[in-house]
Amino acid sequence: MAIASINPYTGRVLRRFAAFSKSKTERILAQAHRAAAAWRQTSFAERAAVLRRAAALLRERQTELARLMALEMGKPVTDGRAEVEKCAVCCEFYAAHGEEFMADEVIQTDAGRSFISHQPLGVVLAVMPWNFPFWQVVRFAAPALMAGNVGLLKHASNVPQCALALEKIFHDAGLPPAAFRTLLIGADLVEALVQDDRVRAVTLTGSEPAGAAVAAVAGAHIKKTVLELGGSDAFIVLADADLEAAARVAAQSRMINSGQSCIAAKRFIVERPVLRLFIQMMKQHLEQMQTGDPLADATQYGPLARPDLADELTQQVEDSVAQGARIELAGGQGRPGTALFRPMILANIRPGQRAYHEELFGPVALIFSARNATDALRLANDSRFGLGAAIWTRDLARGEALARQVESGAVFVNGLVKSMPELPFGGVKKSGYGRELSHLGMREFVNQKSVWIGKPQEEQEAKTE
Repeated sequence: MAIASINPYTGRVLRRFAAFSKSKTERILAQAHRAAAAWRQTSFAERAAVLRRAAALLRERQTELARLMALEMGKPVTDGRAEVEKCAVCCEFYAAHGEEFMADEVIQTDAGRSFISHQPLGVVLAVMPWNFPFWQVVRFAAPALMAGNVGLLKHASNVPQCALALEKIFHDAGLPPAAFRTLLIGADLVEALVQDDRVRAVTLTGSEPAGAAVAAVAGAHIKKTVLELGGSDAFIVLADADLEAAARVAAQSRMINSGQSCIAAKRFIVERPVLRLFIQMMKQHLEQMQTGDPLADATQYGPLARPDLADELTQQVEDSVAQGARIELAGGQGRPGTALFRPMILANIRPGQRAYHEELFGPVALIFSARNATDALRLANDSRFGLGAAIWTRDLARGEALARQVESGAVFVNGLVKSMPELPFGGVKKSGYGRELSHLGMREFVNQKSVWIGKPQEEQEAKTE
């Protein structure tokens, strides 16, 4: 089996890699298992030094890594440079706060002293997607390594060079080589790894079917999983919102990573009095966005990561239009088999349409008409997904009250939904479970051990006298 790195903008094969054999994968797992026993004994200061050095290397290689993302999955280099910087900030965040997040928590009980100790689990397997090939990995790896775990990365098969580049950064930063390895393997060996007792936990970011498959195998082997799956984020615009700001951020949010982001806004739920004006404003912003070679600084959005992804998105749009959706901005794929997909707006979205029920993973904005705020909330929650959401209103108290009622892992009022090291990231419903980032993400892959220590003997004797 060969793993190919293909430029989606040109269609050219960049490099081919031979997939790892079963025996090579076994050797790497055995090495990681041994490395886990040693790495957990290192001090927080030692781990922090590695993460700080990794942050420095990410910045030193920022241009090179951004170019690699542009070549392998079509991300514009300006976005790629921002992604690398975000990874560096994440490494520094856990270097600065990791020891604090893992500190013992004293609990008052009948003991002389009792506390919760946070201790690493061991080998964590990460199954990661292509859309943010560095950020998706670092937001798992930085907290996991700082907690004293080691990592095995099974990255998406279309970004092998990104995966290997990140492995090299951690190794060059001073991490023991076996403590973080990239595995160029197929799905068959992933299942075997999940079944292996030396793998203590699994984190996956990807599709519902992939998450369900991994969770089923992990569950059968009593193994912790964290799943970050699809999203069809609601972007609620109330009639009192700053419409110009809302429309500008709406276009920006829909076009994050050429529309290929789990937390990109996808369903724009707008109160009727401002519906037509909002569509007009958003349309203008989308029409002004420039596409082109991802290696050019002027390019604001590139192709989708693979032609088959554009083919699938085209089919979702065509089916939805046949089911009654209305095209407000015509864009799309152009011709089958190509990866470029220009922004589109679909309105008149109704139950029964694919656009109503499915995630459209590309630059297609779906417009929903809401009678009022209560109806907007109903539409927002009428989804099997629950990853992120945004609410736009000048009444911040009202925005907060609505935010508390939205069924999602995050809600941003008058802002662009984004992930950051300080806040937990994850979803509810079919968007998955568990959390990444913040102190919660760091504690997903630790043994939260209760320790109860009896009172001194002289104190117990005094009580009996």
